[in-house]
Amino acid sequence: MKKSTMAALALTLAATGCADMSATQQGTATGAGIGAGIGGLLGAVTGNGGGGRAVGGAALGGALGAVIGNVWSTRMENQKRSMEQATQGTGVQVTQTADNRLKLEVPSDISFDVGRADIRPDFRVVLDKFAVTLNDNPTTTVTIVGHTDNTGSDAVNNPLSMQRAARTRDYLTTRGVSPGRFNIDGRGSHEPLVANSNDANRARNRRVEIFVAEPQQR
Repeated sequence: MKKSTMAALALTLAATGCADMSATQQGTATGAGIGAGIGGLLGAVTGNGGGGRAVGGAALGGALGAVIGNVWSTRMENQKRSMEQATQGTGVQVTQTADNRLKLEVPSDISFDVGRADIRPDFRVVLDKFAVTLNDNPTTTVTIVGHTDNTGSDAVNNPLSMQRAARTRDYLTTRGVSPGRFNIDGRGSHEPLVANSNDANRARNRRVEIFVAEPQQR
């Protein structure tokens, strides 16, 4: 069997094999299967006439995929539903990402004033309820990413976006969430949702994104 065919087969099996699995099992199987396919493909591309390299690449890729796979468990689904109810009518978007993370996209009109990193009262209400769900599911990790529009320079926007992420983390820790569960990042104006062509679009791009992941236990 050709090496590229082996890689394609691994990816196909990963996709079809998940059909009868629980949500918890799918997190691992998908990560492992995709990792195996990528590893096998890399082995096929870089190998010099040796099927062993492709197979070895698939095994390594599968192991790496299983490590990075996230679980969408009943706890995660319950947390998503709780946050959908808690944020109804606020403009906060609550979704499940392709890699099984819970995502909260918090718009600028409830999170921060223009050019500021102080948490607004409306945002505190959301974070209070969010902290309860995090404390109910203590095995999860939290990544907070701050964004700005393109008003001003990177010298202003980059640290401002990081400050917004840090203030969000710090507020959640005051509500009992362990500081060790957080990763924060600031992307400045470099990842806009829409073109910064008018005030409404710039307001959409000023935002905080919060990701919650339940890593696969090995």
